[in-house]
Amino acid sequence: MSVKPTIFKVQLQVNNMDCNHFHAYSLTLARHPSETDERLMVRLLAFALHAHETPQFARGLAFDEPDLWRKDLTGAIDLWIAVGQPDEQQMRRACGRARQVVVYTYSGRSAQVWWQKNSMGAARSRNLTIVDLAAEATQALGMLARQGMQLQCFIQDGDIQMLGDEATVIIELVTRTTAH
Repeated sequence: MSVKPTIFKVQLQVNNMDCNHFHAYSLTLARHPSETDERLMVRLLAFALHAHETPQFARGLAFDEPDLWRKDLTGAIDLWIAVGQPDEQQMRRACGRARQVVVYTYSGRSAQVWWQKNSMGAARSRNLTIVDLAAEATQALGMLARQGMQLQCFIQDGDIQMLGDEATVIIELVTRTTAH
């Protein structure tokens, strides 16, 4: 018998002063049985960071799809967002399918090792941006995970804060490579 995903209902208020985007979202997220709370919350953070571009959650893990994406009216993929540490072949395939690809890495030392292994290949992709999140911040985000969440994300001058009922998490983005 297969284990079913866990469903999370999220009320997310995004206040992005940098993009002049202020909106409340009611989201339903499915956490795959193999997914951690930390990864789920990084997916939610990626949504908040790109909310002004109206991304949608894709089927992700078990399919050849990103965690989030934005498509144009023709169905072409404008934005492909992946969370974690995809291999070089997955990144090349994503870069071939989408106008812009953003990968959010996390997990501290593991992400650094992944970057050392994949930095040369990433540099060849002109539409790829790699952003690393500090392990302490993503672990703290994971602690905010609840099946019923009310969160606020504030973004101003590149500073990011995610506020939950119990804590405020300050998130720093370290851009490893930027699309040209």
